[in-house]
Amino acid sequence: MKSLDQLVFNNTYSQLPSLFGTSVTPQPLTNPYLISINPNVAKQLELDVNSLNNSDFINIFSGNDTLAGFDPIAMKYTGHQFGQYNPDLGDGRGLLLGEVQTSQGKKWDLHLKGSGLTPYSRMGDGRAVIRSSIREYLASAAMAGLGIPTTYALAVIGSDTPVYREKQEFGATLIRVAESHLRFGHFEYLFYTQQHEQLTLLADYVIQHHFPELQQAEKPYAAMFEQICSNTAEMIAHWQAVGFAHGVMNTDNMSILGLTFDYGPYGFLDDYNPSFICNHSDYSGRYAFNQQPSIGLWNLSALGYALAPIIDKADIEHALEIYQHQLQISYSKLMRNKLGLFDSHEQDTELFQQLFDLLKQNGMDYTLFFRTLSAIAQEELPTSAVRFSNLTTNTTAVDKWLQAYKKRIENIDDQQRLALMLKSNPKYILRNYLAQLAIDSAEQGDFTLVENLLTILHDPFDEHPEFEDLADLSPKWGKELEISCSS
Repeated sequence: MKSLDQLVFNNTYSQLPSLFGTSVTPQPLTNPYLISINPNVAKQLELDVNSLNNSDFINIFSGNDTLAGFDPIAMKYTGHQFGQYNPDLGDGRGLLLGEVQTSQGKKWDLHLKGSGLTPYSRMGDGRAVIRSSIREYLASAAMAGLGIPTTYALAVIGSDTPVYREKQEFGATLIRVAESHLRFGHFEYLFYTQQHEQLTLLADYVIQHHFPELQQAEKPYAAMFEQICSNTAEMIAHWQAVGFAHGVMNTDNMSILGLTFDYGPYGFLDDYNPSFICNHSDYSGRYAFNQQPSIGLWNLSALGYALAPIIDKADIEHALEIYQHQLQISYSKLMRNKLGLFDSHEQDTELFQQLFDLLKQNGMDYTLFFRTLSAIAQEELPTSAVRFSNLTTNTTAVDKWLQAYKKRIENIDDQQRLALMLKSNPKYILRNYLAQLAIDSAEQGDFTLVENLLTILHDPFDEHPEFEDLADLSPKWGKELEISCSS
């Protein structure tokens, strides 16, 4: 394992033409302090986590110092926000500091979110606050623990720098780590400014660094778009299966690698509500939970339109069909896993529809329903409706569905079924109220809950008896929390 000054950098993105971004120096925070470091992410970077908890680390990632190998750049991109094209986007409060090369040849972007003003800040101050930084820090850990493609966060650093949102808060930085920070909006920027040669250059860059196996394809750019469609389908299938709502699926928040990106007003389902809107600013419900698959297609269509100068229309349409097929296949498999079903039967569609109706009509907690079911042996099912009494008073309806479920699993090995379900249905998710409690404590200088949440979110399928209360149902106030884009 390495110390920070032993990292090896290979900054490929900053070697692209200047139109791809602007060199910017981070603006320092006042009296910075460490809130938390994620040891799993440190390990991915081959860093010794014990060597990071010091003033050098804090100063470097709060903009008060620099590190040899850094070449900070604010990336330029555009995108569609709530369906409308916006040409004035880019890294407005973050910088790509550099690209770390591991001993295994893996490349990781180091990105500093909350680093201050850039040419793309528009009317913003370029800052992040403790609240939003902790939300992203914990969310990326939660998604990683659930096995969902995501960006990561190495650490959160707080400060005494005042920042003004709806009220005065304090500035923070988040060290985001990702295989790439390239978004759909990078291609849209080059298309809408008619820089088609640079569009080709960016496509070549993506293939070289992220899809090298496609270099020998008959149509490399078409193959690249197919891969992006497939990756996006896998990501969104996981979102839907686990009950995650992103909240702001603008094209500038969509990763070309299919990584969950830019955590803002996200939310995990509490009571099952397919039309759940986690973003208080989403007045039309464009990004409601049940709209995410179709919005994924809309966003990919926007990307395909931007790639039209280098990909034939028929190939774009074919890739979009791949997205829809892949999403359906992946989601179906993930949902079968949640019920311990190893193969597909014709009647499964009806079984799942009855289940979704049961959950919706009775306002049952999505996560705890599946987790409770994961501990019930087949012979216990006829008398197990009472186990769901903390989720609903209508145990008669639960019993009716359990009878249908018992009939479906009659020929399945019960130990194998339960084992599959326990590793497919988390006990712990990052409920909004838990994130809020952690933020409230952190703003008072107590980071204990941040660390406790990090522990359970790393392994959400395990029991963690010392943190049993963190698996509880959300209180009423927690279900009613309003989260907006400014979060």
